[in-house]
Amino acid sequence: MEDHFGRQINYLRISITDRCNLRCLYCMPPEGITTTSRDEILRMEELLRVAEVAQQLGITKFRLTGGEPLLRKGVIPFIRSLALLPGVEDIAVTTNGTLLLELGEQLRDAGVRRLNISLDTLDSDKFHRITRGGSLKQVYDGIQKALEIGFDPVKLNVVALRNFNDREWVDFARLTVDHPLHVRFIELMPIGASWTMSGNSFVSCEEVKSVIEQGLGKLNRAKRGVQGSGPAEYYTLPNSKGSIGFIHAMSNHFCADCNRLRLTADGKLRPCLHDQHEVDLRDALRSGVGDKELQRLFRKAVSLKPANHHVATGAPEAGRGMCQIGG
Repeated sequence: MEDHFGRQINYLRISITDRCNLRCLYCMPPEGITTTSRDEILRMEELLRVAEVAQQLGITKFRLTGGEPLLRKGVIPFIRSLALLPGVEDIAVTTNGTLLLELGEQLRDAGVRRLNISLDTLDSDKFHRITRGGSLKQVYDGIQKALEIGFDPVKLNVVALRNFNDREWVDFARLTVDHPLHVRFIELMPIGASWTMSGNSFVSCEEVKSVIEQGLGKLNRAKRGVQGSGPAEYYTLPNSKGSIGFIHAMSNHFCADCNRLRLTADGKLRPCLHDQHEVDLRDALRSGVGDKELQRLFRKAVSLKPANHHVATGAPEAGRGMCQIGG
């Protein structure tokens, strides 16, 4: 599929749940969110039907998100079925890492090869604070397990936060020297709970890069990209096993190269993370429509993709939070 701006759309991010076992400060309010009822979220067979239609339209890459996708009952059989669809080139998972010790081997056996793991601090007390109760050791052990059983690449997604993890950027970068990890620094996006944080906590990737270079020396532009690199710019330190990536979501947005759609857990197809337009697939699925009608709805979503997001110029706070969209 091609949108009005000549962008080829071949990537679908599927949120399979809006539930999460952490309550990260920039993702959820203190009381959490009102999660979608079981009847309202798409069943696994409905998710697979959507994936089949997406594949018919040229979608070859899929990423499972949440909430925390590994909380969803039946996620492993679903991945196995997804991997069997003809033309599927890549299945990846974005996770908070808390369940990787338990499910890592099953994920790999089912067909997942790439992982994105959210990790915003290497300090146990800070981790407990930003996640409102999480265990850093549990996540770090999961990361080690992922490397041991052969996931490649393993990416660590670090939201750069002023006055929280700014003294750890060099430590995160140093991880890439001895470990085949790809640490990606992401600019804070004012969506949902992060809206009130963005003024005081936002820091640009250029500043993060500058701090790292002051501590570790000049970064070299990576000679080759990382599989599924998407919008990140990658650099390396001398003789490193991994890489350091920067995702300029706000300061230098990458909308011109956007190739994705997002499916929320309750069956809404979103053409843009920062745009309120949604196309309802759930009602269509449950009314018994055929593949041609579902294809039409996909094309409608593609036609609604904006040239670029406008969140930096005053996007409203109203709308879904990140955990409800699927990132």
